[in-house]
Amino acid sequence: MIPYITYRFIHFVGIFLVLVSLGGVALHAANQGTKQSSRTRKLTAITHGIGMFVVLLGGFGLLARLGIAHGTDWPGWVWTKLGIWVVLGVVVILPYRRPELARPLFLTVPLLAVLAAYMAIFKPF
Repeated sequence: MIPYITYRFIHFVGIFLVLVSLGGVALHAANQGTKQSSRTRKLTAITHGIGMFVVLLGGFGLLARLGIAHGTDWPGWVWTKLGIWVVLGVVVILPYRRPELARPLFLTVPLLAVLAAYMAIFKPF
């Protein structure tokens, strides 16, 4: 059985990968970069995808270690974190489709990460 601390480490590694990839895409688009002009597009896409998977893997492992079983009613903080995960998964396409959103995205993504951390630490509902 994998210990809680290992799942937490896995979860954090995924979070870091997702944040780095989203920051890279947002900065490139904010500087008038396009998909076609990005020499690191493939790298950021792969990093984002692997990070999203690793976040999910670590997160569900943590839920299992907390005793929150599949098929039971999940607490509200879990649903909030899943919602943030979905948003961070979809938001990677925004900077190139709507370059004017790149700068706000660069500032909003860390706020979403802080909200997710708040939910995990304090479990308010």
